[in-house]
Amino acid sequence: MYQGITRAEQNLLLLQSMIPEGEKLYIWCCDASGKLIASSCPTAYQNMLYQAFRALGVLQKTLEWAEQTQETRPRIFGSAIGMQWAVTFEAERERSLIFVIGPVFYTVPKEASLRSTLYTKAAGVKNMSWIQEMCTNIPALPVIAYAAFSRYVLMVHNTLTGQRLGLEALQDQTLPAGGIQDHPAEPRNRMQVYQSELALLQMVRTGDINYQSALHNSFSLSSGVPVQGKDPLRQIKTSIIVFTTLVTRAAIEGGLSPEVAYSLGDSYIQTAEDSRDSGELSALAQAMYHDFIYRVHYVRSNPNYSHAIQKCCDYIELSLDRRIHTADLAALVGYAEYYLTDKFKKETGKSINTYIRDAKIARARILLETTDLSVAEIADRLAFNTPNYFIQCFRTVTGCTPAQYRKKSVGNQPG
Repeated sequence: MYQGITRAEQNLLLLQSMIPEGEKLYIWCCDASGKLIASSCPTAYQNMLYQAFRALGVLQKTLEWAEQTQETRPRIFGSAIGMQWAVTFEAERERSLIFVIGPVFYTVPKEASLRSTLYTKAAGVKNMSWIQEMCTNIPALPVIAYAAFSRYVLMVHNTLTGQRLGLEALQDQTLPAGGIQDHPAEPRNRMQVYQSELALLQMVRTGDINYQSALHNSFSLSSGVPVQGKDPLRQIKTSIIVFTTLVTRAAIEGGLSPEVAYSLGDSYIQTAEDSRDSGELSALAQAMYHDFIYRVHYVRSNPNYSHAIQKCCDYIELSLDRRIHTADLAALVGYAEYYLTDKFKKETGKSINTYIRDAKIARARILLETTDLSVAEIADRLAFNTPNYFIQCFRTVTGCTPAQYRKKSVGNQPG
């Protein structure tokens, strides 16, 4: 495949051999102008898929991104037909080589919608024979679950660059927005979806800025509103509109004024309607949620707190999954421990340890209401020393044990 290869490209060849043949995951190497140098894609489909890469505007996006950013993480680009590509670079050659992983669909495309969208998006392209070829070869098109694709992208990237990035490197730019699911053929567990939705909306109401894991978990459970239509982007748009509507109402319940909340929600909905790119829509969903979360967080922040104490409170909210020490907070704001302890108690009315405990118990309530995690798992996730200590703290704050709280909350949920 590759001629005159570097050590990194040799590693890439080895990596290609490790990817299961049935996955149909291909790796492409282009020069800085986007000209194809080599590909692991079978010759029979190489022209078809590379033409799609060009005609759907992904090559142009890739070249613009390569020129405008010094980003060292891989990037996933979507398209109007739901076809996704990942792009990265070989560190030792800077930006002289561009490596593309894909393309993939997260679910099998429908021929009618694929054909109509391709002819619309590729209007003006001289040779359109590849479109007919693609529409008649749908079974040959790569279909890979989002979770599997993201893992492969990071494997390729880390091999090329020597970095050791984890999935979090992709989460903030590729969180799926509708239409993306790990097991598209399996029925959704609607109770899990409902519980996840409760958690997401409760985080909006409280302005909980430590939301990333919950958001990613939610999108991995549900593909969004299960509507079908001729436009392959319609399902994603519908899901974002529904999600935005729910988040808008939760933000109002959290203290954001209706004037601001509805205006903001309308703006995001209009942006979703105007978009013709699945990658843009995925980013839009996260941007919308992040925007509402932080606006509510700002509204709910105590105006009587000094900047240093508010900074400590924010740090605590973002660190509930680990043990937090007064020394960490003192170093954060540049205070002596004794001075911070006194100032924190005067402004918040609680000691630092009590504030941390209460914040962790508040998060525990959400986990008990919206997940099936055991009491021991929740204790571990929130960095309590032991499950028994977690139970003791929970009883002190709520007046009941975690098991009693869960039983009561489940009993109040709709059947």
